[in-house]
Amino acid sequence: MYLTVIAAALADSSVRTLSQQEELPLLRDHLLRLDRTSRRDRFHGFMDDSFIERYAEKCANDGTVIIAFIENGVVRGAAELHPPDRSPDSLPEIAFSVESSVRRRGVGSILFRKLIKEARARGYKSLRITTGAENEAMRALASKFGAQLVFSHGESTGTIDVTRYDQAEFATSWVENGVNAVRAVVAFNRAYWRMLLRMAGGAPTEWGAS
Repeated sequence: MYLTVIAAALADSSVRTLSQQEELPLLRDHLLRLDRTSRRDRFHGFMDDSFIERYAEKCANDGTVIIAFIENGVVRGAAELHPPDRSPDSLPEIAFSVESSVRRRGVGSILFRKLIKEARARGYKSLRITTGAENEAMRALASKFGAQLVFSHGESTGTIDVTRYDQAEFATSWVENGVNAVRAVVAFNRAYWRMLLRMAGGAPTEWGAS
């Protein structure tokens, strides 16, 4: 039941790694759409548009991997995997942002699993995550994936052991395959009802339209 609900919510979406040419405009526009609270949570304080534009440009040029949740061609969520040479402790740092319109749909967990898979493929052993004191959703998500967070100076910082996810990859694949299967059923049902409408002489309508 849970899988069916999630699949229906994600029927017009996809998750993929952006190419370097795509990163700057798509990440920038996504971050600029974040509301004031979401910006504060993502950057540990409110940041204006010019800061976000500079930040997106830096990510597009310093080797940061951007895994995007895309809905109807628009990036609505992003997981960032920053290279270890940009970190003071030589650990790759990760960050997440999800727009309010797609929250409570499992997007954060999907992005987290994809990011861990990417980190493993690159041979990383540990990841560092830092989140603001008021970002309860991010702290809960990080804890779900094994981060041991320590609160200090208004921030929660922790590390994630990537090597512990050997078996989790299978579970992730099972979930993704299940979601794809339900998406296929949804698509079939749409086509089937449109065919019936045409046979009955009715005009085709969008699925779910009144």
